[in-house]
Amino acid sequence: MARLQNLAINLFHLEHVVHIHTMVQGVKIHSKVAPQAQAELFTDGALKFLAALHRTFESTRQSLLVAREDAQRRYDSGVVLNFPPETAHIRSEPSWHCAPPAPGLEDRRIEITGPTDRKMVINALNSGAKTFMADFEGT
Repeated sequence: MARLQNLAINLFHLEHVVHIHTMVQGVKIHSKVAPQAQAELFTDGALKFLAALHRTFESTRQSLLVAREDAQRRYDSGVVLNFPPETAHIRSEPSWHCAPPAPGLEDRRIEITGPTDRKMVINALNSGAKTFMADFEGT
């Protein structure tokens, strides 16, 4: 419980860390950022909000992290990943289903991605691939 009362926001784990005590009870900032920048970024209102979030959800967050590690151990040991049975009613609800993919995107096992120059586009279109994605990033 004491851990929940003394919130420490670890912004950076760097050498020469500056420790700043704030006006918000239980909040201490460990950072290499200049105090002036912190005063602008972390107002008392923002720190109070972060402290309230931390105090409200930290135990839940820690529990979820432990559950994640447990699940990973189960998957690593060979347990098959599956949806929880208690959420089956959500998956069967028709309003949660989306439109099917466009015909050209139904089977993407054979796909080519390449630049937009003429030679590459012609080669891609003649390759027999079901999908060609043009990469405009370099143009």
